[in-house]
Parts: sequence; C-alpha cells; structure tokens
Amino acid sequence: MVPHPTLTSRYDKPEGKPEFVSRLFDAGAKHYDAVVDWGFLRSGSFYRRWAQQRHGLRPGMRLLDVACGTGLMATAAARILGGAEAITCVDPSEGMLQVARGKLNATFVHGHAEALPFPDASFDFLTLGYALRHVMDLETAFREFRRVLRPGGKLLILEVTKPSAPLPAALFRFYFGTLYPALAGLFTRSRDAKNMMQYYWETMDACVLPATVVTALTSSGFVDARRDMQLRIFSEYHGRVP
Repeated sequence: MVPHPTLTSRYDKPEGKPEFVSRLFDAGAKHYDAVVDWGFLRSGSFYRRWAQQRHGLRPGMRLLDVACGTGLMATAAARILGGAEAITCVDPSEGMLQVARGKLNATFVHGHAEALPFPDASFDFLTLGYALRHVMDLETAFREFRRVLRPGGKLLILEVTKPSAPLPAALFRFYFGTLYPALAGLFTRSRDAKNMMQYYWETMDACVLPATVVTALTSSGFVDARRDMQLRIFSEYHGRVP
C-alpha cells in the first residue's frame, strides 16, 4: 500500500523514489531546520514534545525515531527522557543524519523504514515525524515498526494532512503549495530548499486518506490504531503492539 501515487515529474518508476528522496534531503539538509521553524510559526519543538508526552513517552523507555531527519523529534524526546542515550535515530539521508549528529548524543543509523536493522522487540516507543509520505510501502514499514517494538510498545506518527473541506483545502494549498516554497527559496537563497518544500507539498497533496493509514496500521498488527487531529491539519496516528 503506497502512501501516494508515483510522482512521475520527480522519478519515472516507484523504484526510483528512495534514491530521489535521499538526494533531495541530502541537498536541502542544511536549510531544513530554519525553513521548518518559521514555516510552522516556531511551534514545532513544543508540539513534538507535547504530542510524545500525551501518547505515552516516559523516562526509562527506549525510543526509535524512524526517518529522523535532522533530529527534531529526537531532540524533543530527549527533553522528556532526560537525555538522548536511550534514543536511536534512523534515516536514509546522510545529509540529514549529519545535521542531527551535531545536536544530541543519540545512536544514529543509516537505514530505511521498510528494513530496520534492529532485532525484534528492541524498543518501547517508536516515532515517525512528518515522513509517512516518504516511505515506499505503508504496510511493509508498519510491519517493521511492529517487529522492533516490544509487546505493549507504542507507535506515534505525526503528519500534516490536507483538509477535506473546500475553503480550508484552498488555503492549505496556497500556503504549502505556493507561498511556503517561494519563501523558503527567497529567505535561504537556495534552489534546493525551495525544491524540498515543493516536494513536501506535492506529497501532501497526493497522500492517501487518513482512513487508509489507520487500516494499514491495523492490518500490520497494531491494536487500538486510530487518528487524532489538532487544528484540523495535524494528524497523530497511534497504536500499540498487543
């Protein structure tokens, strides 16, 4: 189950997606934090920490942050856990990992969501922050998430979701599809940053419906899988291992 159809303007075949995404984020990594910070009105750090706390992250847990990017989810988690020693971060982009390594004393691993290089039942909590759209196959990734979580372990996926109502959808499209990429390019003077945020919009626009994500979680073995919403655009998908 793919998170969105093949974007042929970006890569010709589905098999080309991982390489394209890695190149895209390698090129834009040095700009990512600044662009995301002002693009979400400097609320991201608080929200990531708040969401993880509400969904059960506690001191003493071992955390796996999948598609960690520049470490924004992991940095927020470290404030809850009292440090980063129990955090493992995995990402396919070496450029993003390089930025993340400079922020916190976590374990960093180059890898993909669909083939996590960890033993079964290794973690208590798993996060995927705003990267659901970048995996190759939802059910394959979710089965891996379930495999590496211990019995009773919890999953939290944060994502930005296009509204269904016409007016909010139009405003969403204008901001993320037009204004945000333009400002990213203007303020950073980087074509890579603009291109990264254009792709960010393209994948949000084409992403499968939330109900499809919840169905994929359930079919992959998670129980109590559901989606919560904040401000009508921020999706929090969560579930637990039986």
